[in-house]
Amino acid sequence: MFSRWLTILAWLAALMLTPANAWPQTTLPHGSHIAGELLVSPRGGVSDGDVETAYKAHGGRKIRTLSQIKVHHIQVPVNALDAVEAALRRNPKIAFVEKNFVAQANLVPNDPNFANQWHLQKVSAPAAWDLTTGSSSVKVAVIDSGVDPSHPDLMNKLVPGYNFLGGSTSDTHDVYGHGTAVAGVIGADTNSGIGVAGLGWNTSIMPLVVVSSSNIATYADIASAINYAADHGARVINMSLGGTTYSSTLQSAVDYAWSKGVVVVAAAGNNSSSAGFYPAALNNVVAVSATESNDTLSSFSNYGSWIAVSAPGNYIYTTVNGGGYGNWQGTSFASPQVAALAALLFAKNPSLSNQQVVDLIKNNADDLGAAGFDTSFGWGRINAYRAVQAVQSTPSLSVSITSPANNSSVSGMVNVTTSVSSQAGVARVDLYVDGSLYASDTSSPFTFSWNSTGMTGSHSLMAKAFDVNGYSASSSPISVTVGQMDSTPPDVQVTGVLYDGKNISITASASDSESAVIKVEFYVDGKLKATDTSKPWSVKINAKPIGGGSHSVQARAYDAAGNVGSSGSVTVTTR
Repeated sequence: MFSRWLTILAWLAALMLTPANAWPQTTLPHGSHIAGELLVSPRGGVSDGDVETAYKAHGGRKIRTLSQIKVHHIQVPVNALDAVEAALRRNPKIAFVEKNFVAQANLVPNDPNFANQWHLQKVSAPAAWDLTTGSSSVKVAVIDSGVDPSHPDLMNKLVPGYNFLGGSTSDTHDVYGHGTAVAGVIGADTNSGIGVAGLGWNTSIMPLVVVSSSNIATYADIASAINYAADHGARVINMSLGGTTYSSTLQSAVDYAWSKGVVVVAAAGNNSSSAGFYPAALNNVVAVSATESNDTLSSFSNYGSWIAVSAPGNYIYTTVNGGGYGNWQGTSFASPQVAALAALLFAKNPSLSNQQVVDLIKNNADDLGAAGFDTSFGWGRINAYRAVQAVQSTPSLSVSITSPANNSSVSGMVNVTTSVSSQAGVARVDLYVDGSLYASDTSSPFTFSWNSTGMTGSHSLMAKAFDVNGYSASSSPISVTVGQMDSTPPDVQVTGVLYDGKNISITASASDSESAVIKVEFYVDGKLKATDTSKPWSVKINAKPIGGGSHSVQARAYDAAGNVGSSGSVTVTTR
């Protein structure tokens, strides 16, 4: 029976109210810039004269040059600002162009207990709020025990949700206390002059009740809540709950939400274990581990190859069921910070895809632990400012691993191929094996030869692409199983040769019991004439350069392990 249940792992620390001073703040509109001004930088090797010619052609006039960093501060017609910016961005001589944005001291909300929320400073929330304070149109579904509907810091932030426990489906009040605390981390009514601040600031909360008053939730209810959130306009889902049993039902629900553009975030769990914790360890879920104030892994936090990022998880001061405030700890309170950051990114650019949002969060995290990905912190502890800042000029960039297939078996030398697209142009693709950098490729088609000799069992592969402007995107990781070295060559036979007076048409059969056949080469008189990379292994060769007479035809097949098999010879006569 326990396999059908999900136990929430969250610890309630001693509740504490600590008064703090309000912080009055005069703010400028977020994203403000000086009308009619741009900052332009040439690519390497392009002279100042050439870049001046480029912007003068669009009515631009130089105000000054920041010579140390090769940036031209220019003025353009106010009404043509966006058009000139777009035109210069397409100019191959220009490295970057951007508006002359306005800065001010970091935006600090006037919530009196903001000073007690150390986690907001740690993830650079005030700097991120200078760029966006979120949007009420972005909904984060909190799949939990409900939310206190009368809490003064949450009552104005809630949108209709659903209760999956039976009874009144519209009654989403908190039956256990956990969900209210999670919701406050995401979207407490910020800059309201009361209580605490939520990282998502203006973000809306959709309460979905699956956790009972005895701290139990079923997989069926959780899957139903995921489906509901995806169907009712949630851009982000937070699940600060988990269990140790894998579920195909939960994976199907997550995949459904992902297909509808939803970012799904879940707590890694508090077992101090690397064992999979679900839904966090499912595909298409951002799994979040917890960190201390000194950026070490929290002693209770789970870890493993399935962790995506980390966030503060100790003594997180937030809302409490019944109208109060207190300190909570656990990965349950790290996860909602990542969900709130995803909401800020969607608010900054509503056209972002869920994959782009996840990439922005991972690629702009503060790297902790071992360089790059590691099993404690994933890609690092989130940095809200860097992630939001990256949205302002993020071009389209994506990468995926096309071979080998996910969950396939491989051995020996493995050909790893990627598919990369970029508006700006691809500069480099890195291949990571089990979270560690294995190799880099700087030229298309961005393929790698991974030597899996000596390795056994399951291993993960992930590709990370960089465009010419330095932006990056990561592929979804794939899992492959490495077996014993395949030393058996493919079986290949020439099955047909036809000369029509002009061309020689050749067909072959090729198979391999251990590794996939990746190509077949066709030889005439010992010379390579054509290659085919997919079934049915057939080619047509122009016979004229070969000349008349009797000729020997042979095929060679190559498998994914690097073995080569050769066919017998077949004779064809041409004239």
